This record gives sequence, C-alpha cells and structure tokens, in this order.
Amino acid sequence: MTTPEIDPITLAVLAGRMEQIADEMDATLFRAAFNPIIAEAHDASHGLYHAETGDTLVQGKSGLPIFVGVMAFAVKAVIDKAARDGDLAEGDVYIFNDAHIGGTHLSDMRLVRPFFRDGKLVCYLASVGHWHDVGGAVPGNYNPAATEVFQEAFVLPPVKLVRAGVLQQDIVDILLRNTRLPASAQGDLNGQLSALDLGAKRLDALLNDYGTDTVQAALTALTDRAETLMRAEIEALPDGRWEAEDFLDNDGIDPEALPIRVALEVMGDRLTLDFTGTAGAVKGPVNIALSTAIATAYVAIKHIFPNLPANAGVMHPITVTVPEGSLLAAEFPRPTGGYTETILRMIDVIFSAAAQAAPERVVANAYGTINALSIAGTRANGARWVMFSFYGGGHGGSLESNGLNHGNAPISTATIPPAEILEAAYPVMFRQWALRPDSAGAGAQRGGLGAVYEIELLEEEAEAFLFGERGRFAPQGVAGGGAAALNVFAHETDAGWQTPALASKAVGMKLRRGQRVRLETPGGGGYGPAAARAPERVARDVALGYLSPEVATETYGPAWQELPV
Repeated sequence: MTTPEIDPITLAVLAGRMEQIADEMDATLFRAAFNPIIAEAHDASHGLYHAETGDTLVQGKSGLPIFVGVMAFAVKAVIDKAARDGDLAEGDVYIFNDAHIGGTHLSDMRLVRPFFRDGKLVCYLASVGHWHDVGGAVPGNYNPAATEVFQEAFVLPPVKLVRAGVLQQDIVDILLRNTRLPASAQGDLNGQLSALDLGAKRLDALLNDYGTDTVQAALTALTDRAETLMRAEIEALPDGRWEAEDFLDNDGIDPEALPIRVALEVMGDRLTLDFTGTAGAVKGPVNIALSTAIATAYVAIKHIFPNLPANAGVMHPITVTVPEGSLLAAEFPRPTGGYTETILRMIDVIFSAAAQAAPERVVANAYGTINALSIAGTRANGARWVMFSFYGGGHGGSLESNGLNHGNAPISTATIPPAEILEAAYPVMFRQWALRPDSAGAGAQRGGLGAVYEIELLEEEAEAFLFGERGRFAPQGVAGGGAAALNVFAHETDAGWQTPALASKAVGMKLRRGQRVRLETPGGGGYGPAAARAPERVARDVALGYLSPEVATETYGPAWQELPV
C-alpha cells in the first residue's frame, strides 16, 4: 500500500496531537506516582515509538531528555523479545529495568506496550520512571561502591507484566518483594500502567479522527523532517575537527581520575562524535551502556540545536563512535548505577568541543553532578524510610546571559524536590537551602551559582550515602571563561565534620539524631574573559551577595569598587 501524501498543515496538527498524548501520559504519572522523584522531580518520560525499529517518534515535553534515545533501545529490546517468543498480542505490557539493554540504570523501570489497530501493530507506547528503591545493597540504589549490577539493585529482564490484557500478579509479587518500599513501588507501577492506558485511549481517538494511514504517514514525515532540519543545522557549521577532554573524579572504588575525550568533526551535512581515548570500563558504577552513550550524544546535540524535534531522525546524519571496552560501552554485569555522572561529563566535553567551532551555540559547563544523596533508617514504629533526592547547582554562562543559579542538571527537565515535601515525607530538617557565594565561574557572562544544603536527622539514627562528582575537577568555562567552584560534601560525626576520602562518593556514613550532612554544589563555568565583564555588573553581584568583595577584586579587578554598591 502506498503511503499517502500529507500536507504541512495536517502534519503540524497531527504532530501537536501526538505530542499532547505524550504530555498527558507524563501528567498522568506525575499525579499518580507515590514517590517524590517522579511526582515532584518528574524523573520519568513517555513517548511513541516505531513499530519495527523502536525509534523515537514523539516524546512528552515534561519528561527527561536522556530518555529520548535510551527508550528507543528499550523498545527495540521488547521488539526482539517478542520476535523470539512469537506471542505479541494486543493488551500486552512488558516491564524491565536491565540497564545494559535499555539504558540508564536499574532504578528506571520501563513499561512498553504495543498499540494495535484492527489487528495491525501501529506503534509502541512506553513509560519509564525512577522508582524509589529496587533492592540492592544501598537504599535508593545509588551505590558508589558497587562492583557489579547485583550490588546496585534487583535486575529484571523484559517480561510480560500484562498478557493480552490480564495482569500477571506473580510478576507484581516479585517486584514488590524486591524493594524496601513496596507501597511506593505499587503506586508507581499503577501510575505507569494508567499512563499507558490513557495513551492508548488517546491514540484510538486520534485514529478515529484521521485514520491509520494518515497518522502513520505523519509519523514517517516527522522523522524525515527531523533529519532534514538536522542536516541543515550541521551544514551551517564550519567544516573541521575539534577536540576536548575532561575527567571523572574516580569510579568509587579506585582513586584514579578517569578521562572522557571527544573529537567533534563536521563535514558538510554530517557530524561525527568520536570518544576514542576515553577510559576503559572500570570496577565501579560510573560505567554506562552503549545505548546510554548514544542517547547522551542526542541530548547534547539537542542543547546545541534547541529547535530540533524529539525524534530519532535527528540522529540520522550523526555518527557516534564509542570504543569497545570503554566505560561508555560497558557490558553486563558491569555496574552502571552512577550513569548520571558520566553522561554529564560527556555533555561537558561535547559542549567544550562545539564551543571551538561555534561558541555562540553553546553554554559553558554546568555544575556537572546530580549529587545523589540517600539517607535511610527505621522509624520508632519499625517502618523503613529512604530519602533519596538529587540536588542542583549552577549552569554555564552563554553569549547572551549569565548562567542560571541553582538549576537542575542539563540531562533533565526534572525539578529538585521542594524542601517542604522532603521534610513532610521523611524525618529530616533542612537547616540551610541557599545559594553558594563565590561558586560561579568568572566571565564576561559569569556562570550560575551553586547551592548549599544542610540536612539534620530527626530520627535516632540513620545512614547516608553519596554518589557525586566534580569534587576534584571543576566545571570549565568556554570562550575564555573561568572554572567554577568544586563540589564539597561533609557529614557530622562525634569527632566533628568529615569529608569523604574519594571527595564526591561515600557509603554507610552513620548519623545520630541532630547530626547533619552538608552539600556545597558547584556553580557553572563562565563564558568569555572576565576582563570583559562590566564593572557595574560585578558591583551588582557583590550587592546581591553572589560575590564576596575579596573574590570580586581578585577576579575582576578593582574597577567595581568605584561604583555605588
């Protein structure tokens, strides 16, 4: 059957309708989820995926960008599984969290549902959300000391959670037995199933309005359009090759720094990202799967070219070369729980390379770590509790403006859970939640400020676990901008405050009632030379408390002192 032609107006209308379906799926899960990482921080995503390849067709605007590319691999894993088993049916829903075949880490639970119309497979709907706890050695699953995935969480390969419309209770029982927080897991699971139900209902309505052939023609056209737009964007860049390098503090096991290198090459309407020279796979959990590395390249590209759609066609003119055996192409059972730290460094080096080719298109390095902090214990009534959250920092300066103060990581459209929500849910009190002075990288456009968080335990005892980065290698500026402050973590003990031996990673830190943990997060790198910053702007930063007078004078010179503050 010949694919029907589709006019631009109909294509735009259908694109909006399909994006709205994904957005509604996002909103459904955010409202229904039990754990704050989904409900408040929006660490989840939904989309529509190609029936044969699994490629991303449409993704909701509220979901995490990193899931755009990763979920295509997840859907492809289900397609392969269904082909082997030969039993794909209407009403099926697959579930799994295996990071090596679906990207990211084991906390991200993926549900994939085939969508049929008149007995014909049209596309797949998929939902991914960060569950609060999925077993493993560390509550919350960010275990910086893990040397294999089994120490990070319970590993589930693709299995049918729903078979032809019938929920498989034995799968649910297995899931709930492998978490410290079964009520939270049950609520999140129900929310994801509800999101998929809503997506199927909305797709049915769309097909009723326009017909299957027209909608499928639109899906094909959207991919073709994304590729055409990407080629035009690349062709506008100068031809050439540019290189950049940055480092991870360590792998959580050994103290050695780990290089991540990229060479960005532009030739006509094609772009290559070559990560040759990156460190090999390591013992600790900063490894990532190849699918995650490719998805990260997409996220960086999307930042550099922000007007591109969330569609797999964007990657068609781009080649991503990842060395076999590197920490960017780890194989099972290498641990991958700290994937966030590694992909943030990948984005940093891509930005740094791109800044040499087209500095007007990029921002300086953001703070570069989610600072995954878990505090866990048992309440007086015997109930387990696990407070897991991530924390913000400064974004990099750009040609047009200073960096954002206290933002979330650039892999994400998630939000940092509010202090009030965390205090209401867990026995903790935030003694400080503030901007961190002198943490921004200097520049004509300075970076954004990092933050200071100080958290006090209100229960008798608990343990804390930190998985962070940027404790030894600061976020870098571009176009002559300066580096930001390092990440600093400390926890209170009977002998006073202590800092981790590995700077940004620690496990099993004992806390007693009244003791605190303290995070001082990095700012963003600066853009352009500090000497080009207007003195009145420096004076304003001093007046706002963003800069101390001493650092302002040391960094920008004394001219600001002659102005009223």
